[in-house]
Amino acid sequence: MAASKTPGAVRGRHGATAAFAAEGCSPPRPWGNGPGDPYGFHSHEYHKVLFCLEGSITFHLREGGDVDLQAGDRLDLEPGTEHAATVGPMGCSCVEASR
Repeated sequence: MAASKTPGAVRGRHGATAAFAAEGCSPPRPWGNGPGDPYGFHSHEYHKVLFCLEGSITFHLREGGDVDLQAGDRLDLEPGTEHAATVGPMGCSCVEASR
């Protein structure tokens, strides 16, 4: 599967940082956006691991539909997976790394 969601995977930034370290991921990169902010379709050449820490965000997959993330959820995107996103009504705070 090109994308997989793990609901309630972590509790906060510390849990995400520990998960990245345990899996040998790159250094984590935190980011956040305001309500309704969009990201256009794109892909990455690496396996992306992302945790939603606060708020919500919906990822739109060219193949596979939408994936809604809430605080604590994890999203794994395989290399080359085309995706876009729309930030939820309260904004979002996320952290991601590559594997």
